[in-house]
Amino acid sequence: MTTRRSLLSLALAAALPPAFVRHAGASESDRFALGVASGWPQPGGVSLWTRLVGADLPDAVDVRWEMAQDESFCDIAARGIAVARSRWAHSVHVDATGLAPGRWYWYRFAALGARSMAGRTRTAPAPDASDVTLDVAVASCQRWDHGLWAAWREVADDAALDLVLFTGDYIYEYPTPPGAQRPRRHDGGWVLTLQQYRDRYAQYKSDPLLQRAHARAPWIAIWDDHEVDNDYAGLQGRQLQPDFAAQRAAAYQAWWEHMPLPASAAPGPAGLRITGRCDWGRLARIHALDARQYRDAQACPPHGRGGSNTVLFKDCATILDARRTLLGAEQERWLADGWASDGRWNLVAQQMLFAPFTWRDAAHADTPGGMVWTDGWSGYPAARQRLLDGMLARRASNVVVVGGDVHANYVADLHARGADAASPVVATEFCGTSISSHGMPQQRLAAGLPFNPHIRHARSDERGWLRLRLDERTLHARLRAVDDPLDAASALHDQARFAVEAGRAGAQRD
Repeated sequence: MTTRRSLLSLALAAALPPAFVRHAGASESDRFALGVASGWPQPGGVSLWTRLVGADLPDAVDVRWEMAQDESFCDIAARGIAVARSRWAHSVHVDATGLAPGRWYWYRFAALGARSMAGRTRTAPAPDASDVTLDVAVASCQRWDHGLWAAWREVADDAALDLVLFTGDYIYEYPTPPGAQRPRRHDGGWVLTLQQYRDRYAQYKSDPLLQRAHARAPWIAIWDDHEVDNDYAGLQGRQLQPDFAAQRAAAYQAWWEHMPLPASAAPGPAGLRITGRCDWGRLARIHALDARQYRDAQACPPHGRGGSNTVLFKDCATILDARRTLLGAEQERWLADGWASDGRWNLVAQQMLFAPFTWRDAAHADTPGGMVWTDGWSGYPAARQRLLDGMLARRASNVVVVGGDVHANYVADLHARGADAASPVVATEFCGTSISSHGMPQQRLAAGLPFNPHIRHARSDERGWLRLRLDERTLHARLRAVDDPLDAASALHDQARFAVEAGRAGAQRD
């Protein structure tokens, strides 16, 4: 039976670049129907991923992999065999090592008589490489039933990209509301069990545009809340579920099974560590943070449940408790000890809007009288200040924070003392809009901007992605927005352009 979705998939497959079509052995079998991916590039290696699917899979399957210096796979650089096991949903995580720094490779997998599509990946530059640039896509929040993913099509078509930073909400755990008019629907209901999480990832990864974006360049992916449960904090679910620890463990396992992470990162009894760093020669250091697993619960939640609330500071003294943490003490120390102070760019990849934001009553979100949303950094002002203080104490150079979560584009100046405009601007923030998840009405967002003069740009009415290009002198940011979020073939446009000069914090119109 031919459906609208199958016709769309065929049309998009027809638009794949020739190199991908030539090696698209997955068309011969559905064993590699979820595509391929790579991630966490290092100067001498990169992590490769795929997952076998289909009926009657043995408990353990040998999967051959190979990497080549050419897209025709004539010049093989590395090869080996990995074992896909049923306990990990037949996912494959390969740590490919012994590669040359700062160059592109092609990779593919084969098993059970089938061959995967080919992916394109690269290694990071050598640690002492100075004459390098970095082109990055920043993306988040790709709710399946809110729109089609034209943003991923543009990412996949951008041959100059070196890296994708995904800052969370890869899947959503919700069912599609009955009767809702949506471009496509979630399969199944609420996601709670390991198998349900696996099935939801498989549905998302069936999208051909997402597969192409994964196959175009390596990813560094971190999670936010919807990979587990909306607004969860540590081991507390939004509904205060008594069995939330088991649900979170299942969600973490499924996330690892579907992300291009090192094999050594497999989850264990203590959770799953996603915190890490990636150095890009002498140009940049990327710090990837986890703002969910180690945090204190949100302050002053609604009666009878956990999660976020919008409160006045004067009504919620807990927010100002200096002991509260969003990253956890160990991760706070790890970040404070790892800032680059030698002139490199410090890119902080985290989940949310970092800048203070108050909705009314005060220009200073960190003082009594302000109204804030408690799930984000504004609900943890002491933790945010510790991060800024540690950054300043280590004389961190050229700090730029990137994030997502709020389904809006924000560009902000980050002051040394929260929202105190009299304190120096010490860093810059680009918080990107969603791939497809709906945003708040722009009129509502605009009403809050007079209370937040450090916010240089804010738009919640468009979906898209953030493109960054870094060299030793300047970071250029293009906020790319989709013309029609219900059309996978939609054009995109620049919503805004900004630049940050090395040695001068704060964004300027470009």
